[in-house]
Amino acid sequence: MAIVTAKRLLSEGNSVTILARDISRVQEIASMGASVVQGDALDQESVLSALDEASTNGDGQVSGVAHFVGSIVIRPPHALKIDAFEEVIRTNLTSAFLTLSLAGKNMLKSGGGRMVFTSSVAGSLGLVNHEAISAAKGGIESMVRSAAATYAKRGIRVNAVAPGLTDTRLASTILRSDAMREASAQKIPLNRINEAEEIASSIHWLLTGAPDNFTGQVMHLDGGMSQVLA
Repeated sequence: MAIVTAKRLLSEGNSVTILARDISRVQEIASMGASVVQGDALDQESVLSALDEASTNGDGQVSGVAHFVGSIVIRPPHALKIDAFEEVIRTNLTSAFLTLSLAGKNMLKSGGGRMVFTSSVAGSLGLVNHEAISAAKGGIESMVRSAAATYAKRGIRVNAVAPGLTDTRLASTILRSDAMREASAQKIPLNRINEAEEIASSIHWLLTGAPDNFTGQVMHLDGGMSQVLA
């Protein structure tokens, strides 16, 4: 989703900076003009370096930040060690808070901006064996609402997208066979898996086209899974 979103932004003439641990995965975007900073989203200096690079490329301003860091751990609590649980929280929620904190400070100096975080259908819907990821993503959604209130009068808009199962590298183990793909699709009212382009287009809109009064919202991009019964 990050690469698809970056392509959309670049095609419109926006400057794009990507923070990535494995820069080999973003070479295509780099060749299109994106700046790439190698580092970890849980490392403060790495995030600051990415923000500094983005500020330089954006004439001293970072107008938008999207947080794509995430993981999938599907395991019942009795079979999940505390270290593994804490890793899920750090990967998903702690990295999101670090981005919120550092990007928020940057945007306060420049007069505002937009931030988008990635939740999941598991953040609002009880799913079997999703306790760890539900805790992390539920935390992100609560954090987004609070941050939207904190920065409402400072020109910063904070929102989230909450996709259902999406056809990405992260979900490849869940979708590794036709049978597993079909079983997953049957749980969704629209009876299909999300495409990365659909999520990217929503994130792009939140960063560039959403009205100024759209903040503190969670966009449920899950084929109706969390909201309707079919």
